[in-house]
Amino acid sequence: MTDPQAAFGFNTPFDEQLAFFKAKLNLPTERWDDIMRSAHDRAFIVAGAMKADLLSDLNSSVAKAIGQGTGYAQFHKDFMATVKKHGWTGWTGEGSKAGEAWRSRVIYQTNMATSYAAGRYRQLTDPDFVTLRPYWRYKHADWVANPRLQHVAWNNLTLPHDHAFWKTHFPPNGWSCHCRVTPVGAREYAKSQAAGETEPPAGWDARDDKGNLPGVAKGFDYAPGASVRTPLREFVQNKLINYPDAISTALSRDVNRYVNATEDVAAFAARVVADRAVKADRKSTRLNSSH
Repeated sequence: MTDPQAAFGFNTPFDEQLAFFKAKLNLPTERWDDIMRSAHDRAFIVAGAMKADLLSDLNSSVAKAIGQGTGYAQFHKDFMATVKKHGWTGWTGEGSKAGEAWRSRVIYQTNMATSYAAGRYRQLTDPDFVTLRPYWRYKHADWVANPRLQHVAWNNLTLPHDHAFWKTHFPPNGWSCHCRVTPVGAREYAKSQAAGETEPPAGWDARDDKGNLPGVAKGFDYAPGASVRTPLREFVQNKLINYPDAISTALSRDVNRYVNATEDVAAFAARVVADRAVKADRKSTRLNSSH
């Protein structure tokens, strides 16, 4: 297991981060919120990218950035080359250098941040490591030019790793959020208790009339990587059937890349798409979900 105490950044990739990203399915989508929350643990999307070969090349560019730590500038070059290669038009940001830079940066930063978080989540939940450091501390990135006040307020908040707070507030908690989680042991937790930093602020889990949590952007109220161990058949049954038809069809095609062919999950996915009443046999839900 990689030491979670090591200092990682966008230009210093680690195995768990890359493994998480490589396990994603390519899904065509019209809008960024066609899929939400933990569904992103299984799916790679770029809003408006509907063609399989286009998505594949965009996926490869992100994987390159993660695996080689090549940075944003190189990703932007790769992004623009892919756009030109496939003749992709009509995407948000197209038509100006500022718009194109904004769009490529959003794709880069969001995928880097969520894959980083998912890799960290896998490290921090390793049973052996949980025994050593069973508490997690929220750390705000103080260097951010325009900090979110709620994120600043959560800085140094230290809670047990299995506290409900982390199910919805494991960073990133919004677009361009650079907050992090640091594991600590019992001694550090005791210090946090003495400092009054071991209770979430009142109302942290109170959703507004749109279903959003204070300080957490729409769609970011989940812990990246927490659902990757969910059996793929269960994922298909419980989540795929609620997706638009184009996404359902794509997943039923792509799903076979990640499962044991003898269990015929791809065929099951196709049946679920065709008939929403289809349910999985509990005896056949055990899949190779580690990819």
